[in-house]
Amino acid sequence: MGILDKISEIEKEIARTQKNKATEYHLGLLKAKLARYRQQLLEPQGKSGPKHKGANIQLLDLPGIIEGASQGKGRGRQVIAVARTADLVVMMLDAGKGDVQKVLLEKELESVGLRLNKDRPNIYFKQKKGGGVSFNSTLTLTKCSEKMVQLILHEYKIFNAEVLFREDCTAEEFIDVVVGKRVYLPCIYVYNKVDQISIEEVDRIAHQPHCIVTSCEMKLNLDYFIDVVWEYLALIRVYTKKRSEFPDLEGGLILRKGCTVEHVCHAIHRTMVNTFKYALVYGTSVKYSPQRVGLHHIMHDEDVIQIINK
Repeated sequence: MGILDKISEIEKEIARTQKNKATEYHLGLLKAKLARYRQQLLEPQGKSGPKHKGANIQLLDLPGIIEGASQGKGRGRQVIAVARTADLVVMMLDAGKGDVQKVLLEKELESVGLRLNKDRPNIYFKQKKGGGVSFNSTLTLTKCSEKMVQLILHEYKIFNAEVLFREDCTAEEFIDVVVGKRVYLPCIYVYNKVDQISIEEVDRIAHQPHCIVTSCEMKLNLDYFIDVVWEYLALIRVYTKKRSEFPDLEGGLILRKGCTVEHVCHAIHRTMVNTFKYALVYGTSVKYSPQRVGLHHIMHDEDVIQIINK
């Protein structure tokens, strides 16, 4: 019996129970259960979702975003606000409807400050108390000019600032830097029901960037989808090893790609850095195994580390 069925049963029992002193305790218990089940519908469970390569990946299913959601239609603002806190956006689309859903959803998310599969513009911007607008660039700009930058800043009532373009960015990207509060997230476009379209259309969709074709009905390509989620989340596994023992390949640490030995120490215990002397690392991040490294050594996936304390 699912949560919705349990809620329905409790509501029916509350409706048919007479309210008096004899049933007061029973009704209170039913209302407490009802509130708990309703809370479970609103909040995702910590252990829900698939487990892949030793990591629990939590999938949060949001209500469908309709056209006009960015203006608050259909409580769209609340739904999109949850997406801003995620590490990855998985957009489920109907393969039979082409790219119509994808374009509409991208437009709604862009309107509320979500930038999908885009890098943060390499622009230095800082407001000052005086001195006017100082503009500079390290390369020739073809998409934006100094005059355009000044017009944008004046529109936001900013008359004293320092601006440095380190890449050829557009005026829209500069506006994102000025406004701030933009969230840059990776996104996977998952086209479902590919068993209902032609093989030519499947091939066209599959070759688009950041797109995956699946069929939940026939369970096609679901394992590959999980692998792509792992790749887009940029996670790695680091295994620990004690002296004169084999490495613990069951309880690996799940960390972000680009993490250092210092991050590994913090993941084990926050005080370990204070007593750290050096580490022995086995794996692809070192030239030979084991190699003695310091705190700033960058770890790779499936590296083994042995930490030596003072």
